[in-house]
Amino acid sequence: MKKMYALLVLLLVAAMALPACAPAAPDCSKPETFCVGLVTDVGKIDDKSFNQSAYEGVKKAEADLGAIVQYIETTDAKDYDKNISTFADENYDVIVTVGFALGEATIAAAQKYPNTNFIGVDQFQAETLANLTGLSFPEDQAGFLVGALAALMTETGKIGSVLGTDAVPPVWRFGEGYRAGALYIDPAVEVFVVYHNDVGFDKTFVDPEWGASTAKSMMDQGADVIFGAGGKTGKGAVEAAAQAGAYAIGVDIDQYYTLPNAAPRMLSSAYKLVTPGVFDLIKLAKDGAFPGGNFYGQAGYAPYHDLDASVPAEVKAKMEEINKMIADGSLQTNVPPVKP
Repeated sequence: MKKMYALLVLLLVAAMALPACAPAAPDCSKPETFCVGLVTDVGKIDDKSFNQSAYEGVKKAEADLGAIVQYIETTDAKDYDKNISTFADENYDVIVTVGFALGEATIAAAQKYPNTNFIGVDQFQAETLANLTGLSFPEDQAGFLVGALAALMTETGKIGSVLGTDAVPPVWRFGEGYRAGALYIDPAVEVFVVYHNDVGFDKTFVDPEWGASTAKSMMDQGADVIFGAGGKTGKGAVEAAAQAGAYAIGVDIDQYYTLPNAAPRMLSSAYKLVTPGVFDLIKLAKDGAFPGGNFYGQAGYAPYHDLDASVPAEVKAKMEEINKMIADGSLQTNVPPVKP
């Protein structure tokens, strides 16, 4: 009994000692400690799309620059300010905020915390603050490319695009770029473009059921190529299209790698090089060369992967021609920066 009692005492003492052995939170105020925090929009960090690609840029900073990294997933839009301040109050060196909706909160934080550098993904800066850089992309060009591809590959003459809210300029540019690219190839092609504006702003990117049902409605009308753009909403559309045997087109990143259920029917993705864009800005901040203002990343279209053999050589050649013309400026999408 005494041995058992002694053992219990030892276990209790060991348990009480554990918190003292836990690693201390990093002191981000120290010059030698480089801290990077990321605040998502209402989507999750593993959304297989925009938030995830931004976080991969942050993780690259951890691997390549030795940064201490952490993230906060926003569950309610009213928490934007609080979530950003959580990192700023802990003296993080760089804070990445993901999405157009966080724009105002990011500007306010940059003004309040001048010693912290802020990266606003998809946040165009009308006025320049030295410690805030908006990372933007030519979504209209990426949308144009996959719209052209859809028009080149459709057998029914009908294609569709299922998107988040058009109140977000990058989403609108994706949708209207898609329409413009398709009509550039064939003015007679029927293009269904539907934006999710039926519920609250913060819900339009996390509604895969709506995305799937909208894609199915388009396919019921004859669409045989579906482009999905808008977080989990777009994911629902892409997976529904693939399951129905239509061609699916992803967004933001090469979703062939992140949506395995859709991969066999993934024709391409309209992607933005978010990961290298975020990493490049973090590195500039660490090197003391943070630009402020606006920083433009690149956009394009993903490989055909499993469907490569199904894409005719003349289609591939036409896509390369269009991509080259967009890159050198000889072909314009004519999509305005924001919805008129």
